[in-house]
Amino acid sequence: MKLHIDLPHHPYDIVIERNSLFLAGKWLLDLWEPQRVLIITDDQVGALYQERVRVSLQKAGFEPYLFSFPQGEASKNLETVNEAYKVLAKENFTRSDGIVALGGGVVGDLAGFVASTFMRGIHFVQIPTSLTAQVDSSIGGKTGVNTSFAKNMVGTFSQPDGVLIDPDTLGTLGERELIEGMGEVIKYGLIADPELWHLLEEITGRPEDILKHAEDIIYRSCQVKRDHVVADELDLGIRLYLNFGHTIGHAIEATAGYGSVMHGEGVAIGMIQITKVAEEKGLVREGLTEEVFQMCQKFGLPTNVQEWDRELLYQALLHDKKARGKTIKLVLVPEIGKAIIHQIPLSQMKEFLV
Repeated sequence: MKLHIDLPHHPYDIVIERNSLFLAGKWLLDLWEPQRVLIITDDQVGALYQERVRVSLQKAGFEPYLFSFPQGEASKNLETVNEAYKVLAKENFTRSDGIVALGGGVVGDLAGFVASTFMRGIHFVQIPTSLTAQVDSSIGGKTGVNTSFAKNMVGTFSQPDGVLIDPDTLGTLGERELIEGMGEVIKYGLIADPELWHLLEEITGRPEDILKHAEDIIYRSCQVKRDHVVADELDLGIRLYLNFGHTIGHAIEATAGYGSVMHGEGVAIGMIQITKVAEEKGLVREGLTEEVFQMCQKFGLPTNVQEWDRELLYQALLHDKKARGKTIKLVLVPEIGKAIIHQIPLSQMKEFLV
């Protein structure tokens, strides 16, 4: 399966193919001349896949180097970025060399940020190994790191030269890591793809059923992401729809401590909360909250968070990137398959945290 990202200044393809990790070198040779490449990964993914990718790249004529960091959202910061810079500088990487992001969303976001800022930008590719990264964060060019103030507060827009997705890598994820990716998948069905929503209604929520239908789930999710990115690369209009559930979700992640609540878990809680209050205000279809709740619950996603501190969450929301001056663009889903922007004063966000 292949999807084309038709951006005028930087088109590229998403390749979705089982067992393709063994062919990473051949795939990259279609994109780049043989050169030095830094494989950026974390210690968990690295233990599983870095040698497989390194050997494949080496056989294709590349000169691979490795930078690995401790797994988890807590490592997605400027300190880790600086360690990666040190490796690139020590090994004399130039703008003719590249970076391979091998891992989940944390790896992809951080590696993309490193690539987009080292020497003012070197090229990179994404090889995502988690469901969240395969359906969402590896596509579209958003890079970033967390700060103590907010998630992804420091970042760039920088498109990869290609994305290679091997659904078989999902088989080595822990159950929680696999399930959290379904938060993003459910979001795609809600904002733009009723057929994806119906597919999710038909399958069970068991991990083995997710793996069985992985290719269809990934392909349909990537289609939605592709369409929104091509229409609005820099997040000024309809690409904001992709942030459904994220405004509250990111605040939950930040206030709980990065890694305590996983990204897709925060998105699930955020989608339910925002829909609940919007339904109470008559902004979305009656009964929609229960449908979103039941879908998230079916796949084992959390539907609430124990430490719900309204004031703390509101303070985290003040740093949301969808805020403009004293207003915020809130993403709502009035009915399945359709998203809208509902702009409100920032102060009114407290009403959505009840």
